[in-house]
Parts: sequence; C-alpha cells; structure tokens
Amino acid sequence: MSKTAAAAAISTKCSFTNGAAELLFFRVYTQRDLFADVSKERRAVVITIGNYVKPKSLEEAYELNQARSSRVMGGMMWMRLGNARVKTVIDLSGLGLDQIEDEGNVIRIGAMCTLRQIEQCEALKDLCGDGIAECVRHIVGVQFRNQATIGGSIYGRFGFSDVLTAFLALDTFVELYDGGTIRLSEFVNRKPDKDILLSVIVRKSKRKFRYASIRQTKTDFPVIACSVVTGMVHGKETWYFSVGARPMKAALLEKQWEIPADASEAMISDYAGQAASEFTYGSNMRGSAEYRRHLAEVLIRREMTSILAEER
Repeated sequence: MSKTAAAAAISTKCSFTNGAAELLFFRVYTQRDLFADVSKERRAVVITIGNYVKPKSLEEAYELNQARSSRVMGGMMWMRLGNARVKTVIDLSGLGLDQIEDEGNVIRIGAMCTLRQIEQCEALKDLCGDGIAECVRHIVGVQFRNQATIGGSIYGRFGFSDVLTAFLALDTFVELYDGGTIRLSEFVNRKPDKDILLSVIVRKSKRKFRYASIRQTKTDFPVIACSVVTGMVHGKETWYFSVGARPMKAALLEKQWEIPADASEAMISDYAGQAASEFTYGSNMRGSAEYRRHLAEVLIRREMTSILAEER
C-alpha cells in the first residue's frame, strides 16, 4: 500500500440535521498502519458518535452529561483515539469557557482554553516564569496544542499529563458546575463522575516554580515529570513537589523545609533524595520503577538547585 493510498484510507463521515450530528464516524490509524504494507492486518481504532449537541447553557450541558452514554467534548485529541460508542457528545465551545482572566488575586483559566493559550499567556508567565510554557512545549506540536484543552488535560487525570503535574504543585483550584470550587490536589484523588469542569484557578503568591521532564524522544510521553514550588506559607518556608508519569497520575508532596540559599550540593541532594523516595513508582515500556525513582531525584535536585541559586 502506498503512502498516498494509505492516507486516503482515513475517512470521516458526518451528517448534520438541525445543528446536531446524526452520525460522526472517525477512523484513526497508527503511523505504522499508514506507512507499512499491512493491508491484511491493519488495525482501526474507531470512535462512533451518535449525536452532537452544542448546549446553550451550562445547566443544559450538565443535564445532558448525566446520561451514562454522554461525554463532554474538549479538544477531541485523546477521545477520538478511543474505541467506543458514544450516544451524545457535548460541545462546550459556545459557553464562554475559552478565556484566561487575570482577576487580581487569581488567574482564572476557562476549561476550553487550549494548551497553546496557556503556553503564551503573559499573566502565567509573570507568575511562573517559563515553567508553564516548559510543561507544554513537548506536547506533540503547535497544531496539537491549538486544539487540546486544559479542561480535558486536567479532568482526564491522565498518568502521562505534563499539565496536571505542573498545576498540581501550584496553588491551584478547579471550579466544577455541581461540586463547586475545590483544590486540585483533592480533585485529583476523586473518582471520575459526571460533573463538568468549568475553570482552573491559580491563586497568585510569591512562590518560585520549576518544571522538568525526561522523554525518550522529543514529542513522546514523559518517562517522568517533576514540578517544584517553594514559598512562604503561614510564615514558614514550604516546598511542594509534584511527580507525574510515574507512570501513574501526578501526586503531590508538601514539606516545611528551611533550606539556606547557599546550601551545598550534598545537602540539596539529600533533600531531593528524601522527596523522591516518598513517591510510588511503577514500570512500563518506557522505564522501570527504579529508573523512574532515579530520574525523579535528579530532576528534583536540579529544580531545587535552580530555585536556590535564584535566591542568592
């Protein structure tokens, strides 16, 4: 099979009636399927969607989402790769959830904001330096980040999520339609439900933020991802460590450590080792648990060193 013929094999069929899609059918093939002669063994990953609805209010969206076979549509970058039948897909793009607002004490990020928007947001850059841009720059490419949403990235609580790992270490809350506003650290550990994520809220404070990850190739999923944040909380120096792609979803560790700005490399290494040891790691095709544990310690040490050097 030629590349041209294989590419033509990807088909999308849509039939719309009165603003609703009667049938939305995606056929997505892996790169190997497209560019190798595997006509007899080709595997198709298919998601079949019966109805497309663009609600006019959040109340309508929430009611529609209570059906077991309904799903909220974000950027469709991961959902479309699934093999499932969805009766109704709910598009939130008409509900004004695609803005980033600097409200003085907080930065409110609408759930439909794209990863590219947060990558280029000046308010987030002023608060976090280059950390937020760093956490998304390896996510496939600009075209992908122009479609993938922060709401999908946070609500999905994916083990590989750079976005979740970064925002978990910050003073972050999520606003839910039914569940109200809760800390992201609490939301991460909740069981999936049928609520709707409206916004991600980052509270401003004088904290220093660093993000780093290790990948086998530039745009691959991370082998490990780490965020480190430090600042004064209730009069005490507090460090926050978030480690994701363990390969489980990101987890948060808080430590009240008073570390001098001129701490030796050995002292910083001891602190980094202690922080890394308090997370649980697993093995998969990208690396063993022991390897991830070692990488986490290295990244945490580098991030702590960078923060302390800034204070000198």
